[in-house]
Amino acid sequence: QVRLVESGGGLVQPGGSLRLSCVASGFTFRTSAMRWYRQAPGKERELVATISSNGINRNYAASVKGRFTISRDNAENTVFLQMNSLKPEDTAVYYCHTYHGLLQYWGQGSQVTVSS
Repeated sequence: QVRLVESGGGLVQPGGSLRLSCVASGFTFRTSAMRWYRQAPGKERELVATISSNGINRNYAASVKGRFTISRDNAENTVFLQMNSLKPEDTAVYYCHTYHGLLQYWGQGSQVTVSS
């Protein structure tokens, strides 16, 4: 079955960096677009970044553009989110996401906390 497993979250000071990873299995990763979402306490889940199946096309939310970079390694079935210049408002649970057929799949989430 489709499985997405995130890792790499944690506590970081403002201005710091973190790199999230999401290892995928159960579907043909190299033909699938991948996304990162996040959900802060009391807020709706929001789309952070999208990457096409071949990694060429990337899109970002305005709030993270220039600070976050989405990338992928199709040989390792892994998608990454490099987060730099982190701000307290980036604090959220970050989720890996994909569609497989008509269904959508989510990882279990990885907590990112930006605080001094």
